[in-house]
Amino acid sequence: MGEEGSEGTVHLLCLAASSGVPLFCRSSRGGAPARQQLPFSVIGSLNGVHMFGQNLEVQLTSARTEDTTVVWRSFHDSITLIILSSEEGTSELKLERLLQMVFGAMVLLVGLEELTNIRNVERLKKELRASYRLIDSFLGDSELIGDLTQCVDCVVPPEGSLLQEALCGFAEAAGTAFVSLIVSGRVVAATESWWRLGTPEAVLLPWMVASLPPQAARDYPVYLPHGSPTVPHRLLTLTLLPGLELCLLCGPRPPLSQLDPQLLERWWVPLLEPLRACLPLGPRALPGGFPLHTDVLGLLLLHLELKRCLFTVELSSDKEPSPEQRRRLLRSFYSLVTATHFPPELGLLDEKAEDTAPQAQVPRACYLVSGTEEPDSGCRLVALQLWPRRLLLLLSPQAPTHGLRGLATRTLHSLTPLL
Repeated sequence: MGEEGSEGTVHLLCLAASSGVPLFCRSSRGGAPARQQLPFSVIGSLNGVHMFGQNLEVQLTSARTEDTTVVWRSFHDSITLIILSSEEGTSELKLERLLQMVFGAMVLLVGLEELTNIRNVERLKKELRASYRLIDSFLGDSELIGDLTQCVDCVVPPEGSLLQEALCGFAEAAGTAFVSLIVSGRVVAATESWWRLGTPEAVLLPWMVASLPPQAARDYPVYLPHGSPTVPHRLLTLTLLPGLELCLLCGPRPPLSQLDPQLLERWWVPLLEPLRACLPLGPRALPGGFPLHTDVLGLLLLHLELKRCLFTVELSSDKEPSPEQRRRLLRSFYSLVTATHFPPELGLLDEKAEDTAPQAQVPRACYLVSGTEEPDSGCRLVALQLWPRRLLLLLSPQAPTHGLRGLATRTLHSLTPLL
């Protein structure tokens, strides 16, 4: 299994489906934004072969060369997105989900009407510039994983009940039901209405807040790709501490000026210490001192019904591989097990297995071992699914292969109360 993202180039193309006119091209190399652009002849050829297939009623979705994977996706017969990746070990699943996120970002900031009823291409190009920062963050090496899992990145605060109570009180006082507390793009706490947001906005909104430059307050117009793709809402953000932001999704009211310091002081100044305790949770996700086996180098826990996840590689930081390599390994392993062993439909089978005859054969666990030719080298990866949860662990090479499933089972049981 290759390390996704290692010294490869990614090109993202957006074109008007009817005319083939390029709307934008974004690129990254080695996880960092790049200025390299594809020649217009290459862009035309990639779009031409896709349109040629459509004219013959053949849907071209992906192709592979010796060193590049290409994925095409059309949205509403109006926008065509094409992505080319030469990253080692990249998967079609990752690229397909990335294109879904990119189109969601375009709707979030421009609105579906502008994308499906293109009246002026040049004006649309200018409007889409507002989405570049968010789209570029998908192409880079992010510490988040919601773009791939389609689940909201979360953290577990030490004083979660206190923060939740204050959040609900503040939401009532502010006059909106959609409020969340976000640290480094991860949700610390949220109201019930916020959790009911659909995909992809539930993932996109915290991600977008993390991608924006720091500001004390913002009043940002956004469309909800699932809930309100044609009528804009307002996203208000208030910085409580550097890296920790309060987010409100609302209509014309309340005005930003109404959220005066007195309202913030009433609900949040008494919780200054619990709020400060949230700041280290950005990269770690779990509260300090949470008991985990010393062989665990990284983990990804998903709640597939709630669409939430915990993701961290900031465990046993004194060991190899580096956090960047750990993220790539876990992302690649997630793509592998989701595409082959645990596709979404198997979760539904698992849920109904007791009622079926004969009982459905649903995979429960799988593992991958690398570096076996040299003692104490490489790593161990194990995945365990007990519906509705799925746990992926990255383990040190000292972890015995015969004990992987037992270790994963114990870890899942200890994490279950958190998510």
